[in-house]
Amino acid sequence: MNGTIEHKGKTAGATAFASNKFLSFYLSKEEYGIAILKVREIIGMVDVTPLPRTPEFVRGVINLRGKIIPVIDLRRKFGMAPADYTNETCIVVVDVGREGETAVQVGCIVDTVSEVLAVDLEQFEPAPRCANAAGDYIAGLGKLKDRVLILLDIEKVIGDLDPALLGQAA
Repeated sequence: MNGTIEHKGKTAGATAFASNKFLSFYLSKEEYGIAILKVREIIGMVDVTPLPRTPEFVRGVINLRGKIIPVIDLRRKFGMAPADYTNETCIVVVDVGREGETAVQVGCIVDTVSEVLAVDLEQFEPAPRCANAAGDYIAGLGKLKDRVLILLDIEKVIGDLDPALLGQAA
């Protein structure tokens, strides 16, 4: 399969998609999914230590059982209006890796986590061309019975973070 999912001429990158299971979560009223194989854990919202001179979407770092990991706010990363944190707000800790390097952990702040969903190949659609800049982050769409799940390529979402920031987390 060489790292891609293919079905009827449709291709989605990322070996992590091969499991066809996704953690679904909400940002505003939109439902997103991250390949479950990329999710390390989900934690409640904790205090985040801000770092100077980082992009607005980088909220700072947290100490997770002795390991310092950067935390990004996906709302801000995607250009959405910021929202107050609630008791539903949480941090999805994901493993991301650069070619030939060990995976690093990054926390992603989301409004609320929903469930783990299976998206079969027949339900998968490639990202629409009109998705402009955000289209780089969208691996595809999951056509579920009564809704559409926006499937993120978390490697690309995290990929443009400053390597020095990721280096702190390693």
